[in-house]
Amino acid sequence: MDAAIQQRVDTWLNGNYDAEVKSGIAKLQAEQPEELADAFYRNLEFGTGGLRGLMGIGTNRMNKYTVGMATQGFANYLRQNFEGEIKVAIAHDSRNNARFFAETTANVFAANGIKVFLFEGMRPTPELSFAIRQLGCQGGVVCTASHNPKEYNGYKAYWNDGGQLVPPHDKAVIAEVEKIGSVDEVKWSGGEANITIIGAEMDEAYIKMVQGLSVNPEVIKEQRDLKIVYTPIHGTGITLVPRVLAAYGFDNVTVVAEQSEPNGNFPTVVYPNPEESEAMSIGLKKAEAIDADILLGTDPDSDRVGIGVKDNAGKWVLLNGNQTAVLAFNYLIESRKEKGLAQPNDMVVKTIVTTNMIDVFAAQNGVQCYNVLTGFKWIAELIKEKEATENYIIGGEESYGLMIGSQLRDKDAISAVAILCEMAAYEKTKGRSLYQKLQELYVQYGFYLEHLISITKKGRDGQQQIAEMMERFRNNPPKTLAGSPVATLLDYEKRVRTDLQSGSQSPIELPKSNVLQFETADGTKVSARPSGTEPKIKFYFSVNAPLASVEDYEKVEGELRQKIQTIIADLSL
Repeated sequence: MDAAIQQRVDTWLNGNYDAEVKSGIAKLQAEQPEELADAFYRNLEFGTGGLRGLMGIGTNRMNKYTVGMATQGFANYLRQNFEGEIKVAIAHDSRNNARFFAETTANVFAANGIKVFLFEGMRPTPELSFAIRQLGCQGGVVCTASHNPKEYNGYKAYWNDGGQLVPPHDKAVIAEVEKIGSVDEVKWSGGEANITIIGAEMDEAYIKMVQGLSVNPEVIKEQRDLKIVYTPIHGTGITLVPRVLAAYGFDNVTVVAEQSEPNGNFPTVVYPNPEESEAMSIGLKKAEAIDADILLGTDPDSDRVGIGVKDNAGKWVLLNGNQTAVLAFNYLIESRKEKGLAQPNDMVVKTIVTTNMIDVFAAQNGVQCYNVLTGFKWIAELIKEKEATENYIIGGEESYGLMIGSQLRDKDAISAVAILCEMAAYEKTKGRSLYQKLQELYVQYGFYLEHLISITKKGRDGQQQIAEMMERFRNNPPKTLAGSPVATLLDYEKRVRTDLQSGSQSPIELPKSNVLQFETADGTKVSARPSGTEPKIKFYFSVNAPLASVEDYEKVEGELRQKIQTIIADLSL
């Protein structure tokens, strides 16, 4: 075994670790030496969003010790930055060990003299963001691995605005966490009196906030029997989504029974992710069986939402994250204007890999649309920067995330479900389905079609392979894509936009990020972005064409899909 790995193993065998952990290491040494090497070949990285990894024994795993050391580093940083009483809020989702990790986190913060508000049981991530702001906390943590498979767990760190860590705090917290060289430096217990359990009152405050986002409550009264099917996919959504829909006035909600029970093993799915059609398949069958109007699904920590609707032939289809964002952004812009609620300083925010169709219709409606780096922490940061002068309406990204209103600062599938159902009710009063509305928007603003490819590179060599792939595209960008010249290269790592025809360059006014974008002369956009939390690289494709009429929809869609396939072949992916 590599000497560095062996040293980490020996530290655990000889240090202040539980006897059960030491016997587990011995068993791995005897039976699974490769697994042992993978568990100890590095320290689980505390990235800009926190921790995420496989659960188990070892420095490269989510366990009591990696969570405790991360919390000690975060506690140290909070103490350096705030005087007087410091408060944090802590939540967790339905994953295996999530409660244990949340309580471990609470105990370490409390032992450091920090006042802790710990939710009584599992809660959606967006409620944690809301609670930080409500309680005037300086920070927060939610124990979740979002939509990852059941073997994973995670730890997301938040700052006092309710958003995830951004510069300079993200790197500074990482530095403090990395200074914790031993479990002996962690204050594990002794501050239990600093822990306050919260629950019902915060739930009520959150539900009231979501109710306040409604634009057309009178439409819901007219369509209160809208047939809604909802699946929490064994996650936290069951705690709040039915209550929020009832508070809105919807009284015909069917919860998918097979997936209603919170369960960290996610027994009915491979990936508990509403982006995956497999995760939504049981809900689709239920929606079809009862002839529903809309299907919605949320991931385990309820920050992502998936949506199913009927097409023009009555067949159920799942919308992608870009389509959902287009409908939600447009509904809030249009309906606010219709109700006389629009303000001249209204703004919306999306990420650089989200469809440009939103930029187009926002501009045509006189609403400022900002583009930020991928991740809702950047949307939250922009709101903070602009809130004194501009009125934030909605933010979103293609990965099934929406954030409506500014009273929390992370993506929120709970409020998204409510607004999407209100939107379906609104369109029903107009004699349209959501599918038909989407087609009409394509006719009005242009048909934008997006596609995502995610390439996973597992193991110790995976990150290196991804780095080499990015470097290849950075140094040798494609000349043409689907026959159209690549006009512009945007390198967010170097923060430089290059006109590939003239060679002229201009700065990108966003923080540094390892993202490349190619824009062609005909309006195609291709983005390459390594994941910050998983060993994978994502390629985002966006093509567009005019749509003269709804009757041409299938023909133009086929042409755009073929164009994306040609681009994929051009890039040798």
